[in-house]
Amino acid sequence: MQEADVVIVGAGVAGLIAATTAAGYGLRTLVVEQLAPGGQIANAENIRNFPGFPDGIAGYELFPILQQQAEDAGAAFQLDTVLAIQGDDGGYMVNCESQSISATSVILAAGSTLKQLGVDGEEMLRGRGVSHCAACDGPLFKGQPTIVVGGGDSAFDEALVLAGFASEVTVVHRGRHPAARDATVRLVEATANIKVLPDTEVAAIIGDGKVTGVQLRSGDRFELKSCRGVFVYVGLLPATGFLQGFVDLDADGRIVTDLRLRTSRPGVFAAGDVRAQCSGLLASIAGDGATAGWAAAGYARTADRRKISARGDRIGA
Repeated sequence: MQEADVVIVGAGVAGLIAATTAAGYGLRTLVVEQLAPGGQIANAENIRNFPGFPDGIAGYELFPILQQQAEDAGAAFQLDTVLAIQGDDGGYMVNCESQSISATSVILAAGSTLKQLGVDGEEMLRGRGVSHCAACDGPLFKGQPTIVVGGGDSAFDEALVLAGFASEVTVVHRGRHPAARDATVRLVEATANIKVLPDTEVAAIIGDGKVTGVQLRSGDRFELKSCRGVFVYVGLLPATGFLQGFVDLDADGRIVTDLRLRTSRPGVFAAGDVRAQCSGLLASIAGDGATAGWAAAGYARTADRRKISARGDRIGA
């Protein structure tokens, strides 16, 4: 069984910066990630809302930098899946598929998973024209018409990526106005082969073995539109299924914290879009990571002093 002062669940922006911060205080810091550092953002072709990169940076360029910073600070990494966490103020047991880890403090930065549309044809045609990654799959649709579903930053950013491959990109979103940043919306509007359809939603995805079109609904009107790829960016679901009954969650399944990112369990903190009231902007997610790392370090140090005092050792020896 491994032991750590701070265990961080997740290696996205929040988790990596939390690791750099906690390890910088000299604590034994272990990051547990089930896939690879970066999470959903690792596949982004051009991240425009992270500080220090005015022209944007690709996810596959950003995350090796953040991981190297964490490793240089002294953090260790473990590729594993966290199944459950048990314990209380006296210490925590992080139970993973391969082993259990004893921790004084825990930072929950597991991030989110992409929402599905939940329409006919979506599941059957996943990987056969239905995708969530324009940077990964965009080249497969060179010279072909595509649909992007969603009105937020991710949808509009990925539409710009797709425009470099597809003959036509149609952005479909349910609202009257997109939720994406104005600067990104202006870039989309200025791109000749991108068309935006507001007040519209995808009612079904059509195809037999591969996508051939979508059924669009706008009010009471339905329209069948031909396309070869459907890229879905309609929001995120917090990855908190393994935390049911362990910490307080809000109605959306996100972790409830205070301003110091403390959860309902002493010594357990949450950072990034897994927590309630997070803006979702990478700059604020990075700030979450730094705050959680600092708070967890303070808690772990205090807990260590309590243990020493309880043993009767001389504090500071």
